Amino acid sequence: MNRFDFTPYRRSTVGFDRLFDLLENQTRASGGGENYPPFNIERRGEDAYRITLAIAGFKAEDLDITAQQNLLTVVGKKRDETAEGEMLHVGIANRGFERRFELADFVRVADADLADGLLVVDLVREVPEAMKPKKIAVGKTGLEIVQKDGDSKAA
Repeated sequence: MNRFDFTPYRRSTVGFDRLFDLLENQTRASGGGENYPPFNIERRGEDAYRITLAIAGFKAEDLDITAQQNLLTVVGKKRDETAEGEMLHVGIANRGFERRFELADFVRVADADLADGLLVVDLVREVPEAMKPKKIAVGKTGLEIVQKDGDSKAA
């Protein structure tokens, strides 16, 4: 069993508990061998991401996509469909799935689309203006805040 011990790091850091918990939970979850459905995660820009899941045979009504704070859950439940004739061989999996993705702060789902057996979920990171870094310069007349885009405001 490959398990990394984060105890020394937990002792010397403050406020990173959630990060260590995520790493430990991911290590535990990935050891189970559950790789269905396969997926890609793509970075499409500085603040844009795309998750693509290969879910052939699922319809939009078979899917439940839930976005909570820092968690995206995609659940697929196949409906029982009876075939016209007698099935001689069943090689296409007719199983449901649940796939979870941990999201960073301020990441939200922008769009979801299902086409050609691929579920595409677009994500964007929208950092609130109050949380964006600001450069602070001390001027002759007082304190002046210089924002990232070059505008300045007197405080």
